[in-house]
Amino acid sequence: MTLRFRRTRLEDLPLIQSWLRRPHVARYWAHDTSDAAIERDFAGSVLGEEPSEDYLVFRADRPIGFAQRCRIHDYPEGHRELVELVDVPPDALTIDYFIGEAELLGQGLGTRLVEAFTGLCWRDHPEASAIIVPVAASNTPSWAALRRAGYSLVATGYLTPDNPLDDGIHHVHRADRPRGRWSHPPSPGTGGQGDPDGGEGDGAR
Repeated sequence: MTLRFRRTRLEDLPLIQSWLRRPHVARYWAHDTSDAAIERDFAGSVLGEEPSEDYLVFRADRPIGFAQRCRIHDYPEGHRELVELVDVPPDALTIDYFIGEAELLGQGLGTRLVEAFTGLCWRDHPEASAIIVPVAASNTPSWAALRRAGYSLVATGYLTPDNPLDDGIHHVHRADRPRGRWSHPPSPGTGGQGDPDGGEGDGAR
């Protein structure tokens, strides 16, 4: 079944808030889930006030998760440690993601999400040469999904953890733009950055 991505809307914030409060998400996101914090950190993408791009992930018509992307150098302070740890091209993206519904874990959806969202990144950002993703070393399902989706481990090192329960050791993975389909800018009408519904993404079956 195909996964579909839609840019977030203000009316999606309560759903994102509820997901962030679920134990399997909170373990690694460790996000303040007050109303004020959710509006502060997620409304900016909706309103075009932040360079990050946030998406709901749908399986059929059901929202099942969340994905976001940004250019790493658009947030220099937030990514300072990452830039010191690995080589980051000026056009590189990073992504983050989670499956919000606990009963859907362990079904391979994380890998499909990463594959599909990666294809969407290549399509929507033709200037991007690489996607670099740091993941807490203890979050095995997340970095395993990256590897199954074709990312390569490029470094292991310390980054300030989101959750103080973690020791800060992260595996950093990288995917470089493939030759072929995603080597050129998307054709008009294929749903690039101006398409609020994003699209289905490649390889999400």
